[in-house]
Amino acid sequence: MNYYQLYDQIKIEDLKIFAYHGVFEQENRNGQNFYINAVLYLDMELANDSLECSVDYGAVCELIRKTMTEHVYQLIETVAQKIAEAILLQYPLVDSVEIEVRKPDAPVAMDFRSISVRIQRSWHKAVIAMGSNLGDSRAYLQDAVQKLQNHSHIRNLKQSGWILTKPYGYTQQPDFLNGAVILETLYSPFQLLKFIQEIENQAGRTREIHWGARTLDLDLIFYDDRILNQSELIVPHPDLQNRDFVLKPVAEIAPYYFHPVLRKTICQLLEDLETRKNHKS
Repeated sequence: MNYYQLYDQIKIEDLKIFAYHGVFEQENRNGQNFYINAVLYLDMELANDSLECSVDYGAVCELIRKTMTEHVYQLIETVAQKIAEAILLQYPLVDSVEIEVRKPDAPVAMDFRSISVRIQRSWHKAVIAMGSNLGDSRAYLQDAVQKLQNHSHIRNLKQSGWILTKPYGYTQQPDFLNGAVILETLYSPFQLLKFIQEIENQAGRTREIHWGARTLDLDLIFYDDRILNQSELIVPHPDLQNRDFVLKPVAEIAPYYFHPVLRKTICQLLEDLETRKNHKS
């Protein structure tokens, strides 16, 4: 089933706002009318005729107006992105939005009805495995959790406990302190990867030896049920089913997270790994 079919909808159609967005100087100087279509997806089953359990669409319209008039952007793509972010950050009950920014007076020397941009944005679930075996490992890990937790584009973070584990792969190094977090984020997979790499760099992370000792290691394990295989990012993590130092912390906070490739839950993968280890011993 499509993600956007799982929720009730609040629709705002052809909201007219005068603003100054555009690439050309005359657009920034003279301004023009823009028309906004917005669809907000949320669960209204428990609304009980109370606005506290729904969303004030009048306030949403004002938020869109404010977002469009307080800054000037060259591209309506950017305008759409800013509106989507503003709504998702302001209204926790809204899980996803569709935003269309329509520009009927775009500077195009041909007959047309309108030019528009339409985007979809939503909160996404992500699982990040964490590890450290240099310096004050607990402090590095707790600081990373705090930076994730404090970021405006991340919410509902849940943290596992810390476990001490033997090194994996390259074994001539100290034991690791490992854990995991599950969270919701507005970031795309690659934006989230960039952010966690910035946190690693701030902790003095170096990459001189593959699987070597490190002050902080943050691995994006899952992102929704997405399957990505690119040079800079593979999701789900390709070796997590063989790593108890990943499976154990994730099983603590998300035991039924479903692996979209292996078609098993985290607790099933952990059970499989422990069975394989017992057969070897």
